[in-house]
Amino acid sequence: MKRDKPKYKQIVDAAVIVIAENGYHQAQVSKIAKEAGVADGTIYLYFKNKEDILISVFREKMGIFAENVKEIIEKEITATEKLSKLIDNHFSLLYNDRHLAIVTQLELRQSNKELRSQINEVLKEYLMLLDSILKEGIEQGEFDRDIDIRLARQMVFGTIDETITSWVMNDQKYDLMKLAPEVHRLILKGMIG
Repeated sequence: MKRDKPKYKQIVDAAVIVIAENGYHQAQVSKIAKEAGVADGTIYLYFKNKEDILISVFREKMGIFAENVKEIIEKEITATEKLSKLIDNHFSLLYNDRHLAIVTQLELRQSNKELRSQINEVLKEYLMLLDSILKEGIEQGEFDRDIDIRLARQMVFGTIDETITSWVMNDQKYDLMKLAPEVHRLILKGMIG
């Protein structure tokens, strides 16, 4: 499988940097190849085109988010604590990879409808994991039993997403991590019956 080959990750990581610094539309495959330290043709051994690179970037990086959340879910802690750790994890991954923050919060949103549809497919697993935390919180009596899971998921993910987008739009000038506890507190206020 291509994803297991060593240059695949190298190219994905290079693509994040090039897309963040140049914008998706100006991010030529040749620039990605140069950043990755590979020949232009090597890119096409792994990816069909630039769109395939962008989807792969999102799939790989979102996979890290999902794996971390799976580990959080396995812990013997309350749903409230799991939700807090999910928020911290989301903030932390993007805070520590500012190029990725630019790509996920700005560049992915400028893509065409077909590309956004593929991105939404990748996002589904992450959102299902969030749903499982919300359901657990309701079942354990931590969250209001009348909560609409879909609406709660949109509220949680939307708040996380908008907070990070605002941070990116403000050139990442302030400490995003300081906002995580406040985001958690505000979200919880809306879910406790």
